[in-house]
Amino acid sequence: MRKKVTVVGAGNVGATTAQRIFDKGYADVVLVDIVDGLPQGKALDMLESGPILNSDSSIIGTNEYDDTSNSDVVVITSGLARKPGMTRDDLLLTNKKIVSSVTEQISSRSPNSIIIVVTNPLDAMAQQVQKVSGFNKSQVIGMAGILDTARFRTFLAEELNVSVESVSAFVLGGHGDTMVPVVGNTTVGGTPISKLITEERLEEIVQRTRDGGAEIVSYLKTGSAYYAPSASIVQMVESIIFDKKDILPCTTYLDGEYGISGLYVGVPVKLGANGVEEIIEFDLNKEELSALRKSADAVKELIEIMDKDD
Repeated sequence: MRKKVTVVGAGNVGATTAQRIFDKGYADVVLVDIVDGLPQGKALDMLESGPILNSDSSIIGTNEYDDTSNSDVVVITSGLARKPGMTRDDLLLTNKKIVSSVTEQISSRSPNSIIIVVTNPLDAMAQQVQKVSGFNKSQVIGMAGILDTARFRTFLAEELNVSVESVSAFVLGGHGDTMVPVVGNTTVGGTPISKLITEERLEEIVQRTRDGGAEIVSYLKTGSAYYAPSASIVQMVESIIFDKKDILPCTTYLDGEYGISGLYVGVPVKLGANGVEEIIEFDLNKEELSALRKSADAVKELIEIMDKDD
């Protein structure tokens, strides 16, 4: 029996995620959206690609949460993008309401599911999902570090003209300006990156990684990235469904690790059938640890704003 994956939000990120999972054929997919006809039309289009891709999976689009019952994994992508004139706090509180509503619907119908949060601001939204659902903290995980790490690895591979598979790196911290590429642990073919790229050039690549999403938005003019984000989500889904126990940078609840407590922050985790099965503590240097804690402080500010809104 195939696993069941629900994707909430049929926009570019959600629909592309649903497509990638359906294409591989290992899970049945439910695509949910509040817009009548949108998830139904996209899901039917994907379903009709099955004979070409040799996928016998089921995929349905729906506006009803009852169709999501007993999901193994739920991906939450729903929410608004920041619009002109909208402050960061406006976006935070608007998406808080959307994500809270979705979480109530999902958690009551799939109490044993693992929830992957993608809605921005991501770290704060993951914390809100865990709070509203009442799920074990290991069951609620944010997707950010995989995407940020993929961008970092891409830029390093381009710089050195090597395969991306040869680049080992992790980006930790919050999903935004305060993310922390762990340069001290970055290697190419086992060689420390500091021996291959000058410090000045490396800092330029780190900054491009931090600006990775904005760079794409500047090209698109409207909308934002969805191919790499959806691939990042699917890597997490597969590690959970197949109990792969991959070590991946994900947003998870910290309870003293890295000197941070009571917050969802991006760190390396072992991701398996039970969600976050272990938090991996890297041996960070003083500057990296300080940057990670600064990133956590930025998340804390958002949590405090949401708490005042309750």
